[in-house]
Amino acid sequence: MVRSGFREGVHRGSVVIVRPDGVLRHVRGNGRQVVLPRSSNKPFQVLGMLRCGLDLPDDTDLALGCGSHNGEPEHVARVRAILAKHGLSEADLRCPPDLPVHEASADAILAAGGKAEPVTMNCSGKHAAMLTTCVQRGWNTANYTDPSHPLQVTIRDTMADLGEEPITVTTVDGCGAPMFGLSLVGLARAFGKLVQGADGSHERRIADAMRANPFMVAGTGREDTRLMNAVPGLLSKAGAEGVYGAALPDGTAIAIKIDDGHQRARLPVMAGALRFLGAGTPELAELAEETILGGGRPVGSARLLPGVF
Repeated sequence: MVRSGFREGVHRGSVVIVRPDGVLRHVRGNGRQVVLPRSSNKPFQVLGMLRCGLDLPDDTDLALGCGSHNGEPEHVARVRAILAKHGLSEADLRCPPDLPVHEASADAILAAGGKAEPVTMNCSGKHAAMLTTCVQRGWNTANYTDPSHPLQVTIRDTMADLGEEPITVTTVDGCGAPMFGLSLVGLARAFGKLVQGADGSHERRIADAMRANPFMVAGTGREDTRLMNAVPGLLSKAGAEGVYGAALPDGTAIAIKIDDGHQRARLPVMAGALRFLGAGTPELAELAEETILGGGRPVGSARLLPGVF
């Protein structure tokens, strides 16, 4: 599907495109196999929180909850503010300690004598939103990541609802929260439903918050921030292990899984899918090929093979 070289190799995977009505439009690979969406499921986790009654009035905070943030100072300050506003502390977070994804921010913490902390982990915005939901509902905050917790039961049901398929796989994500499996077709349908939500609906609010705040969804230099800035009205959310989900404003939606889990292959595939759908901007063309570094300098690139679309 994607060729990368200097030493030439091929990353294989699956890609699905569904129409606004959820009907399959294009597929390469196995679109029906259940995959673990990883962080591509964050918008649906936050939708579950809203269905539980989460009151997070600032859409910038909502976008942060849906994101995998860089751990830049702006991200961390907002997470801390969300926690403090609801009588919570960083000690309440159940995500593991980690340094920021953003190298300069990580270097600054280490240079100041700091260390990896849960609040700088890329999922801390989602965890802060989960904790806030529990506080507002009067639920136990100590076990909010337990799959049987009422918050997680609602999130599971929300994902099944939007994906139009039962959840048959439940495991644990890297951040410690439950991970619910969906097929790529189900994942694409779920993304399409967010952008097609009626004005004032929870679905539409999530889509609009993320599209209006792409920096909070990811951060400097990251795929989602670059992609949503490159394609007007696009909603996108990347996940670990080569997963990517996106939807155009009309509800046409895309879901991708790279078999070997390599991150560098997913953006060229997503760019190819969007160009196939007519979203051809100069900025998007720049994202269609990922540079491969060796010794800190470009030594090759990853690009889409002909015939995928």
